[in-house]
Amino acid sequence: MTRYAYKTTGTCSREITFGIENGKVHDVVFDGGCPGNLQAIPKLIEGKDAAEIAAILKGNPCGKRGTSCADQLAIALEQALAKEAQTA
Repeated sequence: MTRYAYKTTGTCSREITFGIENGKVHDVVFDGGCPGNLQAIPKLIEGKDAAEIAAILKGNPCGKRGTSCADQLAIALEQALAKEAQTA
């Protein structure tokens, strides 16, 4: 499994770490942010298809910020999948 770390922007969380194995998301951890939501998201997406999760979460705003922790996760997943495609 390849591990990734993504520094967030525009959110209360500071960083998201996660793994991708065979296109599936594993072990998502948010550093900072709203504990209830950011403990629930990893449970809901564990073992799910990374591209599908990115498509579902992308563009989900938090108030007037224009982004959210979920949106930042989508961006992180897209970047990680692009890196994986380059190395395949």
